[in-house]
Amino acid sequence: MADPLLSVENITFSYGAENVIRNLSALFSEGMVYGILGANGSGKTTLLDMLCGMLPTLSGQVRFMGKDIRKWKRRDMARRMALVPQEFSIPFDFTVRQVVEMGRHPWLGRFSTLSANDRETVNRVMDELSVASLENRLVTRLSGGEKQRVVTARALAQTPCLVLLDESTSNLDIKHTISILDVLKRRSREEGLTVIAAMHDMNAAAMFCDELLVLKGGSVIASGPVESVLTEEMIRSAYGVESHVETDAFSGAPRVSFRLEGAGR
Repeated sequence: MADPLLSVENITFSYGAENVIRNLSALFSEGMVYGILGANGSGKTTLLDMLCGMLPTLSGQVRFMGKDIRKWKRRDMARRMALVPQEFSIPFDFTVRQVVEMGRHPWLGRFSTLSANDRETVNRVMDELSVASLENRLVTRLSGGEKQRVVTARALAQTPCLVLLDESTSNLDIKHTISILDVLKRRSREEGLTVIAAMHDMNAAAMFCDELLVLKGGSVIASGPVESVLTEEMIRSAYGVESHVETDAFSGAPRVSFRLEGAGR
């Protein structure tokens, strides 16, 4: 069995006296798409920040490509790992193309300009994420959904082997949500890209992900293939709501529906 691309062993993190991540362990393999589920405050964003080294572990260890995350130089890591944050703000009037081109900066020398290969990479991801038509628009004038597509394109322009997404499709309409997830899924299958995505939409996670990791109170309460994790019992435990899980006839993936409190049966 190949070594995992990213491994997490007994990591803990606290904000003051509050433990947000508690002795958490997980393995993430190359070419897989992972979804991180859990209610608000369960630790999803904190875990992603620890996976990319933005937050230090109080105990335990995160290893990326076999190397302690703390020993990576930021430039070297940016060539291999990209983060698509939940909130994206650039206060200056860069164009969409300029923002996507920023994804190539880890590969450039101090005074270098984009090569023909760099421009080809940028053009490809702009086409894939349907932002080529926006290339001359100022990023400060975009809608929230358009900005999210642009920052996803910037992440892919880094040509990483791992992409982390923090609820990055939450501001998108269904068409562009499916479009982004399809691009990432295809790159996972064809190029071995590993994707780890914190998600709220369980049905999108069921269609998109190979495996799920469910957090509650900063601990893993379920992990594994989608079909074995996405159960009514897990949803009740993690979210405190009643649900019904069945196989969707159209997609073949599990589909979750919920009962509204007080609604008739």
